[in-house]
Amino acid sequence: MGFLELFLIAVGLSADAFAVSVCTGLTLEEFKWKKALITGLYFGIFQAAMPLTGYLVGHFFADMIVAYDHWIAFLLLALIGGKMIRESYENPECCSDAYQIPTSPSAEGEGTLYITQEASLGPARMLPLALATSIDALAVGVTFSFLSVKIMPAVSFIGMTTLALSMVGVKVGHTFGSRYKSKAERIGGVILILIGLKILLEHLGVIGF
Repeated sequence: MGFLELFLIAVGLSADAFAVSVCTGLTLEEFKWKKALITGLYFGIFQAAMPLTGYLVGHFFADMIVAYDHWIAFLLLALIGGKMIRESYENPECCSDAYQIPTSPSAEGEGTLYITQEASLGPARMLPLALATSIDALAVGVTFSFLSVKIMPAVSFIGMTTLALSMVGVKVGHTFGSRYKSKAERIGGVILILIGLKILLEHLGVIGF
């Protein structure tokens, strides 16, 4: 697997973390890079650990399914990408970790107003989010065990990419709001599907790079 493919996979896997980071940034009263770094570390560490775990599991079974490895890689990446695209269309304007609190009715009589409570960056909130957004990377790690990937450099690169994009996501969310959340998930899903298709076509001899 070349650097470009690894980079695209890293960006694709980072899409969920980016989207959640946008939601986190949306709730911040004041943007601070320290908060962005904390968010990025949670997501980056989990995004590196999950494919490593998947690689170790897949490597154990690799000899049994080597004849079908390209189909497995394609199906896993296509399922992950399809799931991300589908979820991007479900409640596209809603950030689930931005808590809304009702206040008193407005003076103009327009009904209840809402304010957004700043999301906590503590382990009780961030650990479940980091786990949830990195589950897909577990399956990608399984595909790595079939593709002669140098796993430690690969997972380190994925982790650093996720860290960087998550920090950017916090800044984007604080500055622009949630308008890019769904687009990020959609693009990430398309990238993973295309990578899976390329792997399949290469192994079938249809294309070669």
